[in-house]
Amino acid sequence: MVAHEEKRHSISEVSEETQVPIHVLRQWEARFPQLKPKRTRSKRRYYTAEDIEIVRRIRQLLWVERMTTEGARQRLAEELRGEGRPRTQQEVIDRIDAIEAEIRALLDLLDNE
Repeated sequence: MVAHEEKRHSISEVSEETQVPIHVLRQWEARFPQLKPKRTRSKRRYYTAEDIEIVRRIRQLLWVERMTTEGARQRLAEELRGEGRPRTQQEVIDRIDAIEAEIRALLDLLDNE
């Protein structure tokens, strides 16, 4: 049985799928260390599904959330390390509870002054 190879996508396919021009994808490869598509022996780029998700996230951060390149690079690094945005509903609830506890503590400090 042959091992299943992950689908490879050309830069033009990724460009079309994500609506990001090819020249911008190349710029992002230079600016975002997390985006490193593999290369064939003939030096042609190919993107995996994970690479495409990174492109989509960079696009969201830069074009929708209007972050700077540096801010987007930092946020992406945090997210890929598992930091940043909560991933589950319970993580959201836990964060809100922690924030609420901090606010209550601050209000108590202000009341005591």
